[in-house]
Amino acid sequence: MPRAIASGQIAFGLVSIPVKLFSATESSEKISFNMLHKDCGNRVQQQLFCAKDERTVDRSEVVKGYEFSRGQYVLFSEEELKTLEEKSSQQIEITEFLPSSQIDPIYFAKAYYLAPDKGGDRAYTLLSKALQQTGRWALGKYAARGKQYLVVLRPLSDGLVMQQLFYPNEVRALSELEIGEAVVKENELKMAVQLAEMGATEEFHPEEYRDEVADRVRQLIQRKIEGEEITAADDAEQPRAQVIDLMEALRASLANPRGRNTAAPAKAAKAAPAAKVEAKRKPAKPAERRAATEKKAKAR
Repeated sequence: MPRAIASGQIAFGLVSIPVKLFSATESSEKISFNMLHKDCGNRVQQQLFCAKDERTVDRSEVVKGYEFSRGQYVLFSEEELKTLEEKSSQQIEITEFLPSSQIDPIYFAKAYYLAPDKGGDRAYTLLSKALQQTGRWALGKYAARGKQYLVVLRPLSDGLVMQQLFYPNEVRALSELEIGEAVVKENELKMAVQLAEMGATEEFHPEEYRDEVADRVRQLIQRKIEGEEITAADDAEQPRAQVIDLMEALRASLANPRGRNTAAPAKAAKAAPAAKVEAKRKPAKPAERRAATEKKAKAR
């Protein structure tokens, strides 16, 4: 069973629900490379250096400061920094109930599972079912780790998820971008809709997807460990041709919806083939090429 990272209470009105928090996600093993001394192979250490005194300094000589003007800082002691932190009440204070459609996923940050703590089973289940039946999410505030977070509680199956949200000042406005005012023709829209419907599915199956780049890097690292030398090889796939006619691109996509795209999006810059890292052995043929070879062999 996963280990709870915190405990707290959901509070709305006179109702208080004791809960435990669990991280809803876990990062896959991060592939990282260390900095080594080229001559001896040992890891190098990073040191704190004072450019004014031209010497390295110990961490005991370091204090924190806030730059209020260019090159001017106000210094804070550790005790003063603690007074700036929000008191961690571990309480999720619900402020309002909103239709789930009113919160755009762009505000979503980290997610946590909530499970009832001792004595909270009934009230927990009641809140979950109420949110499901009303189609609403509970918006609230959560103070922990010296900060205050904006969160929503949303139902998932028979349980609850606490979704941490970004504050409005942390989300860039789409209006900052130059999107333009392109005119879309009716027949173009009709074909685009048709293309979308051809590839439409009714369920999300994340288990069908993997981080293929990370898998490939791990395989190559293992080959390197086994003593092979790896080098960059040109991508076997040819660069896609530039297409100026949007209708031509849509027709080509509709004619070959499941195959490889033969054309890039309209007015897209011609992309250079991406380099792939492969081992210094005869590169394996793509799956399509192997399948074609086997088919020919059987025909003979």
